[in-house]
Amino acid sequence: MQAYKLNAKIDESGNLIIDEPLNIAPGEVEVIILQPIVSKESFAEVSTEPQTDKPRRKSKVKAFAGLFENTSPVPSDFDADAARWEALKEKHNL
Repeated sequence: MQAYKLNAKIDESGNLIIDEPLNIAPGEVEVIILQPIVSKESFAEVSTEPQTDKPRRKSKVKAFAGLFENTSPVPSDFDADAARWEALKEKHNL
């Protein structure tokens, strides 16, 4: 399968618009659409509800229902791979 990269637009009615000619043989193709992620700041909505200090996490397992309410959020500089490596070094006396 050959891959081609080009820029296109989606109009208000949801149609894909390709502005440049394609030098591709006629036939069926598979289309993969990659859309840039828009920052949350551009979609900022004014909320009338007060924000809680901790985000509410729901568990589908009843035994763990209260577990997430008592935990603190993960620090932004937390490295899961480094933590795994430290645990393995401790476990195996490395």
